[in-house]
Amino acid sequence: MAEHLTERQKKWFASVQASLERDTGKTLGEWVAIARTCPETTPRKRTEWLREHHGLGVNRIAHILSEAFPPEIGWDDGPALRTALWKDPASTAILEAIEAQVKDYPGLVAGQRKGFSAWSRTFQFASTRPLKGGKARLGLCVSPDADPRLEPYRNEGWSERLKAAVTLSSPDEVDASIVKLLKDSWDAS
Repeated sequence: MAEHLTERQKKWFASVQASLERDTGKTLGEWVAIARTCPETTPRKRTEWLREHHGLGVNRIAHILSEAFPPEIGWDDGPALRTALWKDPASTAILEAIEAQVKDYPGLVAGQRKGFSAWSRTFQFASTRPLKGGKARLGLCVSPDADPRLEPYRNEGWSERLKAAVTLSSPDEVDASIVKLLKDSWDAS
């Protein structure tokens, strides 16, 4: 199975960790202790509190909160995240059709996130998430002009490098044009 982080992503996570103490004068353990004093109980409110009261950026806050309040399913537990996200068999069939098309890409990094499944080489070239009604939304690293079915990327919570998206209603829609778009996205990554 492919790794779940690219080398670039690993370096980025390491830099967030390494720069925290250097830039703030506090260790991760000290920040965890501070976060646990937060009077808020939801992740969003805790994020706002740390930003307002301590001036931290969103990446550092996410790192601190993941240590202070570990999620039930860890971000690096791909199989559990996948099971929790892909519950609908019809949506899962679309995911599996996409996976079948990219599985042999050299150096593929398949990453499961809480809200989507992603594929990367140097950076993310495609992502998909289930939609209600047995559908799936596929984001790609190509121009929306590349295919008439594509729409411009809207804030889907994926990589900012994904420029276009399409809603798929069945695995049969992972056809030759989608396969070409996946390959073009791969080539752009």
